[in-house]
Amino acid sequence: MSALQQALEDYLQLRRSLGHDLADAGRLLPSFVAYLDATGTPTVTIEAAVAWAQQPDRPLRSVWPRRMSAVRGFARYLAGVDASTQVPPVGLIPHRQRWRQPFIYSPADIDALLSHARLSIVSPLRAATFETLIGLLAASGLRIGEAIRLDRADVDWSAGVLRIRESKFGKSRLVPLHTSSMDALDAYARRRDQLQPRPLEPSFFVSRTRKRLLYAVVSQTFRQLNDGAGVGAGSPSRPRLHDLRHTFAIRTLLEWYRSGQDVQAKLPSLSTYLGHREPSSTYWYLSAAPELLALAAGRLENTQTAARP
Repeated sequence: MSALQQALEDYLQLRRSLGHDLADAGRLLPSFVAYLDATGTPTVTIEAAVAWAQQPDRPLRSVWPRRMSAVRGFARYLAGVDASTQVPPVGLIPHRQRWRQPFIYSPADIDALLSHARLSIVSPLRAATFETLIGLLAASGLRIGEAIRLDRADVDWSAGVLRIRESKFGKSRLVPLHTSSMDALDAYARRRDQLQPRPLEPSFFVSRTRKRLLYAVVSQTFRQLNDGAGVGAGSPSRPRLHDLRHTFAIRTLLEWYRSGQDVQAKLPSLSTYLGHREPSSTYWYLSAAPELLALAAGRLENTQTAARP
């Protein structure tokens, strides 16, 4: 093991012990250190970082800024023990994020998806699983990974709350549900236990193999259900599974605006409910839908008018 490889192991271990996920760093930095060792570069330099980050081994340039961000964190750590280390400045490779307009599902779209799952899937267990899973995503705004990782013990039936364990950014939270959502989960649990009484894993949603659902299978099945139900046909933005989460957030904000509530004061609670790392991530939704943006602009204009003498 080279000195740089040992330094990388120490760096990753330290950051993880402090609670950082480091998904990108753990995946990208071993390749960077191997590049430094292969080129005989004893520490991080800006020249080496740029050359490695811009290697054309992938067709998408969107990976370049992520590589540079991972290198920057490692370089800051190394600079504390090696004064010759160069820390790449922020913005050296700008991040050109492509913003995609979310598809906002109407109540009729959700009903069509649930109905198509119930009627088109041959397996009774699989039909019940996908109907309930899609309904939960629409009613709660959960990430699909959070729903798949739910275990039976994560459902507090008496309190009407789901326990989301170590989701994105390593955060856990409690998600209260409406009684109608809890009733739907209860109906599924009874049906699931009847059709699959001996599961191999403690997951709440169970596949026909008696195991936890796989994201790749869920994603593919959802696309088939979406196409079969005719949801979003002709829309410039193809409906995605994650757009159920966007729809929940945007419709919650719309309801707050229409009912005259103090949206700015309530945004932190929505941020906590959705499991965002910080409220600024939730503010994105204010510009994600034209109707919502118009309501926000109208509220601001009314406030300014009322403040004038």
